[in-house]
Amino acid sequence: MLVLTRKSGEAIRIGDDVRVVVVSVRDNQIKLGIEAPLDKSVHREEIYLKIQQENKSAATLMPDDIADAIGKVSDR
Repeated sequence: MLVLTRKSGEAIRIGDDVRVVVVSVRDNQIKLGIEAPLDKSVHREEIYLKIQQENKSAATLMPDDIADAIGKVSDR
């Protein structure tokens, strides 16, 4: 892990197309601004992990589960 010290208003670059800026520092909270191309997903880690969990769960669905889900939607 690379550990850097930055002040408010300073930035780091990740590759050529991602820029992370320290927007503000107050108490024990840091606000970051992230500039990235639209084709790059940017998520808080807890959201990213939830997406991964949901994707893994969806990948293990059986065809009958999908048919049941479709049937429930069309019954509405």
